[in-house]
Amino acid sequence: MRLDGEIYNHCNRCNGAPMPYFLRKAVADDIPALEKLIEASVRGLQAGDYTPVQIEAALRTVFTVDSQLIKDGTYFVVEQDGEMIGCGGWSQRKTLCGGDHHGVRENALMDPLQDAAKIRAIFVHPLWARRGIGSLLLKAAEEAAMAAGFRRLEMGATLTGVPVYLRRGYRKTETMTVPLENGVTLPVVRMEKSC
Repeated sequence: MRLDGEIYNHCNRCNGAPMPYFLRKAVADDIPALEKLIEASVRGLQAGDYTPVQIEAALRTVFTVDSQLIKDGTYFVVEQDGEMIGCGGWSQRKTLCGGDHHGVRENALMDPLQDAAKIRAIFVHPLWARRGIGSLLLKAAEEAAMAAGFRRLEMGATLTGVPVYLRRGYRKTETMTVPLENGVTLPVVRMEKSC
């Protein structure tokens, strides 16, 4: 898969009919649509793993757009017929998870020979779940990180995402709690994979 700022056409089959998905780098103008997509994904897909209090707090803090990823050119969107249906990417910075509104950030660049690239913020609209969109985003992020010289990958996976990433060759390294607000925390699982 090559993605040099060009639209990538990925054809998937759903009920026997081809469905073109277009993968491209996110741009700043996408932020309002990304915010809506992330909220729909979290509310629709993570309610079985997190409480309503955790979800509301996370939507105000960690489950927000990280504009640094967009500036770095390491965040992607998937569209189908002009509708944004998935987003996700990777980072060469130390921040493991969280968006612009999360207070725990480390924006220092990492060394690809020593550090692991971070897989970041993969969200799929609930109406498009289980159709290969998350896998497409993960593959694009992994390949871009490897092209940048990274040989290890890590992420802070939501409880909802852990089974998906286990199937994609990641392994759990620790369960951690991410501070949100007013004493509320969010359990996530640090996972890693060698390329």
